[in-house]
Amino acid sequence: MSFLGIEEAYKRINNVVNQTPVLTSRTLNQLVKANIFFKCENFQRVGAFKFRGAFNAISLLSESQKKKGVITHSSGNHAQAVALAASILGIKATIVMPKGAPVNKINATRNYGANIVFCENTLESRTETANDLIKQHKFILIHPYDNDDIINGQGTAAFELIKEIGNLDIVITPLGGGGLLSGTALAVKRLHSNTKVIGVEPLLADDALKSLKAGYIIPSSYPDTIADGLRTSLCERTFNIIRLHVDDIITVTEFEIIEAMKFLWERMKIIVEPSGAVPLAAILSKKVPVENKRIGAILSGGNIDIEPFFQILEKKIV
Repeated sequence: MSFLGIEEAYKRINNVVNQTPVLTSRTLNQLVKANIFFKCENFQRVGAFKFRGAFNAISLLSESQKKKGVITHSSGNHAQAVALAASILGIKATIVMPKGAPVNKINATRNYGANIVFCENTLESRTETANDLIKQHKFILIHPYDNDDIINGQGTAAFELIKEIGNLDIVITPLGGGGLLSGTALAVKRLHSNTKVIGVEPLLADDALKSLKAGYIIPSSYPDTIADGLRTSLCERTFNIIRLHVDDIITVTEFEIIEAMKFLWERMKIIVEPSGAVPLAAILSKKVPVENKRIGAILSGGNIDIEPFFQILEKKIV
């Protein structure tokens, strides 16, 4: 993974991915006394940035690898991304998903044509189940973040943001396994070396912060956070990139995540899932000093189960 790899990935996927909009809010800017630019990857295909990396990585497989089919393990957004990318490229996809994955993400993955295999709600179970299937069927693993081509693809979101908006003082992204943050850091630091890059993770899933402080990876234990996309652990690849190129890691509470979601839904009229709202949660909670600065924030996804909301409406029908 490298800035050159990100540039090449951008050229490779440019005609397939959505060129997602950059939105602003006058209300928010007045509230925090800064200029906040949201890169809205909730409007990306499959509703999340993950499609960028998945399509880039699968496109680069050899013909013999494509014939074997691909496999991944994911709680939802990467699952959907691999399923759709494989479908577009005419490749068989098998997805290992934890039993506790959101129903809407399971259904979307299945609708994209992938075969789903369920596992227990642990990272160990996800990995073991995928590895067993690889041994049986010789599938090609498209790891959610421990893959150079995935990281390069994810870095195209920040690449697009800066190409459109120009220099920024800070770029903030969600942090789970570290693929998006790694790609963002590689892109941002090459385009504008003085721009700070900050990752945000839930306080209930602060394994990355603990890992950086300890100097080695402390695995996630599938924490009970509403930000289901940020439950995964770092890998050596993302750990090393983050350690070298990321300026800070911030944690936010579940309440702060919900408040950020409410702002995005009510004030900006855009649906963002809990994992995607963590950058705004860090801003609203004043854990990132943003006053008089230009801030880029990547809203990583918008896949949330809205069925309970409609059930409430249906109950009101007399």
